[in-house]
Amino acid sequence: MKTLVDQAKDGIVTPRMVQVAKAEDVDPELLCRRIAEGSAVIMQRGKRLTGIGRGLSTKVNVNLGTSAGKVNVQDEVRKARIAEEFGADTISDLSMGGDINAIRNEILSCTTLPVTTVPVYQAVAESGLKDMTADDILTTLEMQAATGISSVVVHCVSRKMLAAFRKQKRILGMVSRGGSITSAFMLLNRCENPFVEQYERVLSVCRDHDLVLSLGNTARSGCIHDRRDAFQLAEIRQNVALAYQARDAGVQVIIEGAGGHIRSDRIPPYIRYYRKQSPFPLFVAGPLPTDVAIGYDHIAGACGGSMASAAGADYLCYITPAEHLGLPSPEAVKEGLIAFRIAAHIGDTVKYGRDAQDRKVARLRADLDREGQIRCAMDPQRAREFSDGDKECTMCGEFCAIKIMREF
Repeated sequence: MKTLVDQAKDGIVTPRMVQVAKAEDVDPELLCRRIAEGSAVIMQRGKRLTGIGRGLSTKVNVNLGTSAGKVNVQDEVRKARIAEEFGADTISDLSMGGDINAIRNEILSCTTLPVTTVPVYQAVAESGLKDMTADDILTTLEMQAATGISSVVVHCVSRKMLAAFRKQKRILGMVSRGGSITSAFMLLNRCENPFVEQYERVLSVCRDHDLVLSLGNTARSGCIHDRRDAFQLAEIRQNVALAYQARDAGVQVIIEGAGGHIRSDRIPPYIRYYRKQSPFPLFVAGPLPTDVAIGYDHIAGACGGSMASAAGADYLCYITPAEHLGLPSPEAVKEGLIAFRIAAHIGDTVKYGRDAQDRKVARLRADLDREGQIRCAMDPQRAREFSDGDKECTMCGEFCAIKIMREF
């Protein structure tokens, strides 16, 4: 079976490429070349296609799923429905509690969005960290790949990278859950990372199901005082090398990096550094440019996300108000998603000059067409709630600046 990358390398413009190109207003042949070189990917789930990468609008991912401490399947279903209703581009199911297979099936059944999983989560939840084997991890990857998902995340930290990490003086050490589980497995068993050691097996699974492989960000910082270090630079080099290997094997690939907590003045340089190293789409979690926004981290994250997108990040992982505090509620998922859709849009106005919708809203505002503005909102219901139910805006009343200057 030829994968999308194989077809792109052969110069075949597939119907999927045409559909995405039309939605993104780009040339299909250009998109085909970018998929061949690895700078763009298409996540597919049935008829739902999501293009991510160079020249394409910045996409937003929503994390959901149960935890070991809280299992409410109906909440996760509501989150998935909210994600689709309010414009998420993809979902990641990070479930680690309850019947994980059944939960994933429930999520898949209630949304058309592409779904990503992290196989090591289910493997460790079901086997336990001390009893989990390399085969448990890779068998879980193979099982999940066959369930209709669109993408998988693997954390490819190596023993050599862990040795470098030991020498770092970080306040918060390693904050990647998938990365820490994988690293702990390696240390407990005094072995190499199975995702690295058996990378060909990983690629074979992704190729068989034409999945997008996402190379995880183990080395990200947990606070703005933990600056980029040798561990992060080693991970970038490792992931870029593995991404080229994946592309050569006919597998679409995304690299996760420049996520976590990064002081605002460092975000653009970090993104530009990545861009010099690699053509592959960059997936960024956050980043959070401050550590003091507890309870409002979706706002802080959206600030960092807009800067990252403007500097060249292709794909944002949202953050909710519950970040660092607990499993988010459905309402928190909505708040985080809207914040990051705003961030993605701001980034695209800088990156691509995509501000036609802003112009439309500005003209409606100039015409004092409040109902028109509400219809253009990302959340029209919320916008209508803030309108007080009055025909005219109650902020200025008769002293509206636009009205006054129009009269004079």
